[in-house]
Amino acid sequence: MKNHMIKVGTAVPSMKVADVSYNVEQICNMITENRDCGVLVFPELCITGYTCADLFGSEALLDAAEKGLDKIAKATLMAPGLTAAVGMPLRFENSLYNCACFVCGGAVIGIVPKINLPTYSEFYEARWFRSGRDIKDRTILCNGAEVPFGCDLLIKDEKSGAVIGTDICEDLWVPDKPSTHACLAGANIIVNLSASDEVIGKQEYRRSMVSSQSAACYCAYVYVSSGTDESSTDLVFSGHCLIAENGKMLKESIYADRPHLMTAVIDLDTIAYNRAHQNTYDSETDRFYRIAEAHIQPLTGRSEMTVSQMKTALQKEEYEIAKNPFVPGDDAERGRRCQKILQIQANGLATRVRASHIHTLVIGISGGLDSTLALLVCHEAQKIEPEIRIISYTLPNKGNTTSLTYHNAISLMKALDTEIREVSIEKGVHDHLVALGHGDAYKSEGDTTYENAQARMRTYILMDAANMENGLVVGTGDLSELALGWCTYNGDHMSMYGVNGSVPKTLVQYICRTYAETCGNEKLKKILLSIVDTPISPELTPSVNGAIAQKTEEKIGKYDLNDFFLFYTLRYGFDPQKIMAFALTAYPEITKAEMKEAELRFCTRFFHQQFKRSCLPDGPKVGSVTLSPRGDWRMPSDASAALWLDLIRKA
Repeated sequence: MKNHMIKVGTAVPSMKVADVSYNVEQICNMITENRDCGVLVFPELCITGYTCADLFGSEALLDAAEKGLDKIAKATLMAPGLTAAVGMPLRFENSLYNCACFVCGGAVIGIVPKINLPTYSEFYEARWFRSGRDIKDRTILCNGAEVPFGCDLLIKDEKSGAVIGTDICEDLWVPDKPSTHACLAGANIIVNLSASDEVIGKQEYRRSMVSSQSAACYCAYVYVSSGTDESSTDLVFSGHCLIAENGKMLKESIYADRPHLMTAVIDLDTIAYNRAHQNTYDSETDRFYRIAEAHIQPLTGRSEMTVSQMKTALQKEEYEIAKNPFVPGDDAERGRRCQKILQIQANGLATRVRASHIHTLVIGISGGLDSTLALLVCHEAQKIEPEIRIISYTLPNKGNTTSLTYHNAISLMKALDTEIREVSIEKGVHDHLVALGHGDAYKSEGDTTYENAQARMRTYILMDAANMENGLVVGTGDLSELALGWCTYNGDHMSMYGVNGSVPKTLVQYICRTYAETCGNEKLKKILLSIVDTPISPELTPSVNGAIAQKTEEKIGKYDLNDFFLFYTLRYGFDPQKIMAFALTAYPEITKAEMKEAELRFCTRFFHQQFKRSCLPDGPKVGSVTLSPRGDWRMPSDASAALWLDLIRKA
């Protein structure tokens, strides 16, 4: 598979203000010691020091800086796949510029001047520097070589696909950021060489800006500020370093010992997918950018990787991959997420009630997770629209429905104070199967006629009950079931409003558990926790000694793994081999053979069951991954899975 993952680093060297020789030596050491990086970013004016003040007028300092840059460039010969960005003052046509200098392969390949010069409060840059706003399509003589110079410069490696744009400190703090235009011109990595002093609240504001810019521009943003060695006179610097990607903060450090290196692996595939998917993200055609060719190696230096090689590399880099990508790892954030999802679901249902002028909700309760969440949604919608009337049905089939799930269903309906109705489907299913010539006995595994007759009978009763009561049937099926086609066509597949249709199974469990922990009702809490801990089953086959026999995950695989495949298939459109490498990294306890079998099963079902998703009822979208045929996922029902299955088998 193609490898578009890049290891980037922020480097805060030990330094001495105005001691160019010392600073250059420290920078060179960090370059040669971190040759496994593709991009390495140093602080603003790091060759001289940011706080040199009027010493920037000294020819001795400026001459030493230029000679030092040449030495730094030569140091990259020891790191042939690395491009480094270092900061220094540079003379050009009677003016001095605060610059980001890009070095690789033993040479200076491009220089970008700072555009926005702060001259307020503690900053006084306009005293020494001129803005590079008008420097375009120019070159500068640097140590005997003509080097591209200007704010119209992007640094690109054709092979890895990495394209670097530049902000220098204050450039991030202004409304019209240079990095915005660079990203619209194709940059997928923004480097920011900064010297930002520390005051109360500034750390949080920086983090917010870096995260927001990486989100708005769908890019990786690598920010590095001067370390504490720069602290002088009235200012204290913290060496604040941040690496963000698509709005997510990957790494952050502050007040670290010097020298300090912080690295993270960024994924250019996720950036490319987001930009292509978000069609309001446009290319900028009214600005011309020049390209400076660079060497920016992908992770491990391989442009093509096997599944095993990528897994090994990701594990070595301790690349964070959550087992449950739909579920926040932080307890507090997970609780907030679950409450927000329930709020979206309840408001969506309340809106449907208002719009239809139908205030009666009819819902089937099985004692399982999905119908439990759907009933909680109805209960919360009732708080928004007090006129809502909830009629909950339990539809048991003797011999299949266990006493555990039946008891949980009745207890839940009572605890939520709904109108409770019970209709046994045993006789109706029996008569139906006998009339068909099937007979009423279960004919062992694979007898879908027997299984689906029950699901359709339940839906048939609920629909007629809704007609009788002038009500709406609330659907209970979740996103994971829809992805796998684990629903009966025109059975539990159908409703008048499906409240769980964009909630994956892994989140359903957590929403119910969160509700249990926060509802303030001990009786309801006990019931909900019992439901959460019950094995997932549609109970469409005979029970064994009163216990659940048909366990869903034994048939279609573990839901957490299926949700993992679903997330990376839909959210980023990953190659199935890359998904496997990610899955093996997240689930080290699963063998490659087992993972291959699981992904083959998922992919086969995902393609073959699209016809069920092509005619889904309405339901609220709650996250970025959903399968509504009217919204986020349009796929032909007869599409072939051959390409995907072949890649999985060859992995």
